[in-house]
Amino acid sequence: MRNMTRHATILGATLTALAIALALAPQRAAVAQDSYTICSDIPWPPFEMGSGGQEAFGFDMDVMRAIAAIQGYDVEIQNLAFDSIIPAVRAGKCDIGASGFTITAKRDEAVDFTDPYYVSNQAVVTRSDGEVNVVTAMAGQGPNGAVGAQRGTTGAAWVKENLVENGVDVTLELYETYPLAIIDLVNGRIDAVIQDAPASKSSVAAHPDALTVAGVVNTYEYFGFVVPAGDPDGVGAKISAGLGELGLNVADTAAGTELSVQPGTPWADLSSAYFGPDSETITAAWEACKDGILGADSMGDVKSYAECMARETK
Repeated sequence: MRNMTRHATILGATLTALAIALALAPQRAAVAQDSYTICSDIPWPPFEMGSGGQEAFGFDMDVMRAIAAIQGYDVEIQNLAFDSIIPAVRAGKCDIGASGFTITAKRDEAVDFTDPYYVSNQAVVTRSDGEVNVVTAMAGQGPNGAVGAQRGTTGAAWVKENLVENGVDVTLELYETYPLAIIDLVNGRIDAVIQDAPASKSSVAAHPDALTVAGVVNTYEYFGFVVPAGDPDGVGAKISAGLGELGLNVADTAAGTELSVQPGTPWADLSSAYFGPDSETITAAWEACKDGILGADSMGDVKSYAECMARETK
């Protein structure tokens, strides 16, 4: 019995010493990733255009590649349905979600967001034949009594929460992508499409003889890039820092978060390139300039590319 007690005492002392040694030992720093997988729902101009991989472009894709270049990591772009991106980020299949995500309290419970990078409202797109206006379309008084939106978007949520659940006799038609909703609108199968204002302008520019923006719902939505909860790899912090390096100022004020752009910066040039010109002009500019961003590995490369896009889209 005495021998067992002695052995137990020695073992306890050894374990205590080991615990102290481990606590005092320098902790190994987390190894930074060299590459991150970006998941995006393509196309959704002007934020996402082209297709996946090297052929993906658009405002979000350019920002992702630009930040990777100045922060020193690589990115791989994959095309994924919009409502599958957040589950994929949570499951570790995607490191970043970049697809015009509105920052909401519900989404923030599942993932983390970077600093906001864009403020948008919802626009109502109708046919330009005059059969419906923004009021009659949203009241379900058009020929089809239906409004379209992409599944899982804030546009779809707004119609559901503000119209359908309040007894307005309008049918919400859900689509896998917004381009599919726009095609149905052009072909007269629905009366309106509600989506973010910049994308709505691109939709109208693609069908100038058929569509018009009938009105805007002021929702003041902030877009952010999606990363796993807790940002375990620190990529969200890198992206937020990169936004500032590119020329976007994000400030918290008494009136809320304010975004401003520094003139003459890559952010200013990319904004002018993507928000205003039609998709055909943007695509031609991308073809002329894309080698600059696909091979970028410094701020100088990013600046040259952004200047090329601004010049080509003018």
